[in-house]
Amino acid sequence: MNKIRKGDEVVVLAGKDRGRRGTVLRRVGEERVVVEGVNRVKKHVRPNPLKGEVGGIVEKEMPLHISNVALFNPAAQKGDKVGIKVLEDGRKVRFFKSNGELVDA
Repeated sequence: MNKIRKGDEVVVLAGKDRGRRGTVLRRVGEERVVVEGVNRVKKHVRPNPLKGEVGGIVEKEMPLHISNVALFNPAAQKGDKVGIKVLEDGRKVRFFKSNGELVDA
C-alpha cells in the first residue's frame, strides 16, 4: 500500500520549493511523484509537424522523490508522517502518526 497517492495534498520538505503545498497529479514509478505547481522547469521543445506540436519553451512539472514530500495534515496545519494499520474488518488504512487520525475514512 502506498503512503502517498494520486490526489493527496502534500507539502514539499526539501529543495527549491520547500514549504509549498500542492496535490499529487501522478506517480512516476515507485519512488517519485509529480505535484501540481511544484518543481516547475522550462523545457525547450522542438517542433514536430507530424504530431502537430509547435516548438518553443514550455513550463512543466518534474517529478520529486517521495522522501521529499509529506502528506498535509489539516488538523495540525503541517506535513505529517503516515503509517498503515489494519482495522478489525481486515481493511488497510492510512493514519497520521502525530495524532492517530485516519487519512482515508
